[in-house]
Amino acid sequence: MDLNLPKKDGREVLQEVKQDENLRNIPIVVLTTSTAEEDILKSYNLHANAYITKPVDFDQFIKVVKSIAKFWFETAELPPK
Repeated sequence: MDLNLPKKDGREVLQEVKQDENLRNIPIVVLTTSTAEEDILKSYNLHANAYITKPVDFDQFIKVVKSIAKFWFETAELPPK
């Protein structure tokens, strides 16, 4: 999830999802351009599962997205639905 969403701040969405009993177990990876320590700390305080800074280079971006997918869908053990 990006912190800079068009209609609602990503931090607000993160907070709402993690407070909802039916949604809170969904892993949320923050993928954003911000490297601000405040954004990183706030995201983890709101129970983000990971914080990744978006690379500017497209090829690097694709590599990061693939590594996220590999981790969450092939490596991590997720709770049952």
